[in-house]
Amino acid sequence: MALLDNSEIAMGSKLRGDSTIGPGCKVGGEVSNSVFLGNSNKAHDGYLGNSVIGEWCNLGAGTNSSNMKNDYKNVRLWDYSVERFGDTGSTFCGLIMGDHSKCGINVMFNSGTSIGVACNLYNPGYFRNFIPSFYQGSPQKMETLSAKKACDTAQRMMDRRNFDFTETDYKVLEKVFELTAKYRKN
Repeated sequence: MALLDNSEIAMGSKLRGDSTIGPGCKVGGEVSNSVFLGNSNKAHDGYLGNSVIGEWCNLGAGTNSSNMKNDYKNVRLWDYSVERFGDTGSTFCGLIMGDHSKCGINVMFNSGTSIGVACNLYNPGYFRNFIPSFYQGSPQKMETLSAKKACDTAQRMMDRRNFDFTETDYKVLEKVFELTAKYRKN
């Protein structure tokens, strides 16, 4: 396992040696074969395997992600290049979460779930396997999260860790909002 600068592991965690915890992360619970990019949190119990978590993400207490299907078939994952789900060629694939995305307490994800940038997911239950960038809501109801609200949240999170949310950060999120508009239904 690689544990990079200023990362913290919660006491009693079960972290397997095949994971990389990026700088400034806080990780707990059970984690296997996963990568956390910088300044992301999964500080509480819950399982995460065969996953990639972007920068500035937060997984609430009790968040769980399946990394293998019950029928042992290959996992399918959203493929932006062809705009549909495709075969990963693997029986193991967990959660792929874009930068600045968050999920609340007791959220559950099926194998091969892809979450875009700046999503805010809450309420217990299973979300669908592809959640476009800048969506917020529960498994029962999703709606567009404005770029301004997403930037405000990102700035508050970064402020808590004494990082500056720059004009460039704002412009990047605005551009991602624009480029991903076609995937949002409302």
